[in-house]
Amino acid sequence: MKKLSARRRHPLAALVVLLVALTAIGGLYAALAPAPKAQADDSSQSLAIEEGKRLYTVGCSSCHGTSGQGGSDGPSLVGVGSAAVDFQVGTGRMPAQQPGAQVPRKKVIYDQKQIDQLAAYIASLGPGPVTPTEEQYDPAGADKARGGELFRTNCAQCHNYQGKGGALTHGKYAPTLEGVSNKHLYEAMLTGPQNMPSFPDTTMPEENKREIIAYLDAVNGEGAPSPGGMSLGSLGPVTEGLFGWIFGLGALIACAIWLAAHTTKAKKS
Repeated sequence: MKKLSARRRHPLAALVVLLVALTAIGGLYAALAPAPKAQADDSSQSLAIEEGKRLYTVGCSSCHGTSGQGGSDGPSLVGVGSAAVDFQVGTGRMPAQQPGAQVPRKKVIYDQKQIDQLAAYIASLGPGPVTPTEEQYDPAGADKARGGELFRTNCAQCHNYQGKGGALTHGKYAPTLEGVSNKHLYEAMLTGPQNMPSFPDTTMPEENKREIIAYLDAVNGEGAPSPGGMSLGSLGPVTEGLFGWIFGLGALIACAIWLAAHTTKAKKS
């Protein structure tokens, strides 16, 4: 009898085992189940994609196809990424008014929330360059001199050494960079819109892009100094020479005519 009673379990043992099992199951669920914030983020992203698809169907699908596959009037958007959408739509280039050699910058017709929704939908079609964060394009602390070297090496042949723009072939042109936000400058380098080559981080690291932006802010931003007086568009010897020929030579011709007229009158008298 004593041996049998020794083997008998305590009445609370089963309850303890049950509580331990429930605790283990709860811990496992907590570890594997998605966090509430992650669920909320996923839901918000899904909503943004749905809204972006609706905006795309109305404003973009006629040129780029119903699923972004492209067509005769517009290229495929699969794989262009959210950064390209933020640049093109955020600068008013898209939706385009009419086809041409180049789509110009114009008034933006979407607000930033709608642009983000369009970008979310296009990004869902295929992986591509992601819209940069403020830290990525903030030029604070970047080396302006180094940025000038990089800009003159990679960009000045089209955009002019101060980013004033210039003509290309077949009706195309490199637009002026004056008044372009730092975010859009970074996105242009990242995605290579229209005639511009792209500079992904593997080709031009993030720090180099920030240095170029710092240089442009220094020479082409608000309050940028002009030691020589009138900048004449900062286009260099082309405009300076033209100014000299038109106004300088014109003034000399006018003076010669005036002197000749007065000398003739003096001789007649």
